[in-house]
Amino acid sequence: MQALATHLDGVLVFEPNTFQDERGFFLETWNDRVFEELTGVEARFVQDNQSGSKQGVLRGLHYQVPPHSQGKLVRAVVGSVFDVAVDLRRNSPTFGQWFGIELSSMNNLQLWIPTGFAHGFIATSEWAEVLYKVTDYYSKPSERALRWDDPEIGVAWPLDVAPALSDRDAGAAGLRDAEVFS
Repeated sequence: MQALATHLDGVLVFEPNTFQDERGFFLETWNDRVFEELTGVEARFVQDNQSGSKQGVLRGLHYQVPPHSQGKLVRAVVGSVFDVAVDLRRNSPTFGQWFGIELSSMNNLQLWIPTGFAHGFIATSEWAEVLYKVTDYYSKPSERALRWDDPEIGVAWPLDVAPALSDRDAGAAGLRDAEVFS
């Protein structure tokens, strides 16, 4: 497995070694020792989440504030998504900037999003399933949502039509009004 840096400090793309032959494929999706060697982070994942989405469904941009902020390791296990991380660390030189990448069951890439970032994705295939490991448990009082189309952030979502959103995501705050990390 190798880790590829992004312009957002701490956000990494993991490219696993995939062994493929006429029977199919094998890949290692998680190895604690390798993750720590590549990131310097001692991650303790406490919960796995999986979501299924029809094409055009946009989920996010979500995050949890302390004391229950979460790091996330995200991958698409079925179909494809355009996955996004937004830096919400006020003292970061990349505050308010975003990184996006296609995650798919074909490319097997994974995205590591440390605490201090919002996360979201849009399903770009007819059906997509996303699996993500998180470093803290879900906490309703700590959950927050950031406006997916905030012009101050300017995420270039791959959209042909308006996305399908939850009520929570449709009413999310913009960056100027969002609770961020110090």
